[in-house]
Amino acid sequence: MRIFITASKASYDKVEAIKSQLEKAGHVVTPPNGYDDAGKEAEAKQLTPDEYSDWKAEMIREDGRIVAAHDAVLVLNFDKHGVLNYIGGATFLEMFKAFDLGKKLYLYNPIPDGILKDEIIGLQPIVIDGDLDVIL
Repeated sequence: MRIFITASKASYDKVEAIKSQLEKAGHVVTPPNGYDDAGKEAEAKQLTPDEYSDWKAEMIREDGRIVAAHDAVLVLNFDKHGVLNYIGGATFLEMFKAFDLGKKLYLYNPIPDGILKDEIIGLQPIVIDGDLDVIL
């Protein structure tokens, strides 16, 4: 299976171990968009507002292309700044794209409480509770 991993930048330190485990099981795994250059967005924020808007729009389009090229999306929703099982805006958009395209959608941890909880429930993700064997 081709799996796209998405996660908050704060969780990038956990991506490689999970990616390796999935690859050992025979999956083709793509890390988060921007994983290889986590500081790129901070640089982009120094652009003019119009240039940043264009850059961000292209990142969202690229996320859509990446999701479309995969069979599944695995969301690594770890805690961030005291928020349990954090899912940010970009990750939510990737989740919606997976749902919209009929892709399998996995959450590493349970659905977080918050303003998007009902929408995330509606995306019908499979919560694996940290057990990659569910995917393997």
